[in-house]
Amino acid sequence: MTPARHHLTTSRTGKTKINNGNDNESLEQGRGARRKGYSNSSTKFGLEGWGQSLHFCRYPQGSEPMAQAIARHEHYMAFMLGLKPGMTVLDVGCGVGGPGKEIAAFFASGEGVGEEVVEFVQGVFMNIPFPDNTFDAVYAMEATVSRVLKQRGRFGVYEWVMTDSFDASVPRHIAIRTGIEKGNGIASLRTAVEARSAMEKSFSIQLAENLAERKDTLPWWYFCSGDTKFAFTWREWGQVFRMTALGRVLLDIFIRLLEILGVTRKGSARIVRKLVKGADSIVEGEQKVLFTPMYFMIGEKKSGVEAL
Repeated sequence: MTPARHHLTTSRTGKTKINNGNDNESLEQGRGARRKGYSNSSTKFGLEGWGQSLHFCRYPQGSEPMAQAIARHEHYMAFMLGLKPGMTVLDVGCGVGGPGKEIAAFFASGEGVGEEVVEFVQGVFMNIPFPDNTFDAVYAMEATVSRVLKQRGRFGVYEWVMTDSFDASVPRHIAIRTGIEKGNGIASLRTAVEARSAMEKSFSIQLAENLAERKDTLPWWYFCSGDTKFAFTWREWGQVFRMTALGRVLLDIFIRLLEILGVTRKGSARIVRKLVKGADSIVEGEQKVLFTPMYFMIGEKKSGVEAL
């Protein structure tokens, strides 16, 4: 048997809209360039503070290293999708590829092979550069998905959504959602109902669950809270400390100093402040049961469906 082969598609942020040569083209290109610049810069800071798997995870085992908990979260996706040796699997919008490499390595370790089973392809999320009916399974950690998925293939996603408790008529709820969107480069956060509805257009939903509702001894959002008592290692303590009041001041001074010295690009401190505010909104959203970054859905492609 051969190990599951992974294709990881990174998604470019921003789009270029050509509209008969008028000013809309340059305007949209400018917006796209700014979004791409923000995404690239925030990703660099995310890699430093988070690692290659830029997503949240549960801590069902209690206090443990974040990297270990994240790997378990990714393995759970693979298990629930029913991935098997010999399958061809797509990680859509994989970013820097952490989850795909982890899942591939998990399968490949028993087959005596390494990361050669992983292939990176840069493309646009809404126009996946693979032929129809290519993959046995598709997943996304945090679309033309159904087009490239084989008949009866399975799609799994950990989706960021506003929960059923979200009320668009409540100003504070809107402020929390906006804070999460701005701090994480998200155009528009949907509700769980909207996410299920979109999924049902092309997939028969087999599972839809907010994993954040499971009662773990360690909260999934502690990295954003500044509560250092949950940190498992000294490195994690330092990462969480950055979110304390003192840590934020010191971090801002440090980034500004790097800007002055020319070590990092101008505007980096502003980006970090926006990321921090986004983290605050995430914590408040969780505490008020308004937001989850792990609304877990598994669906099987409906017969006759070509595009989502």
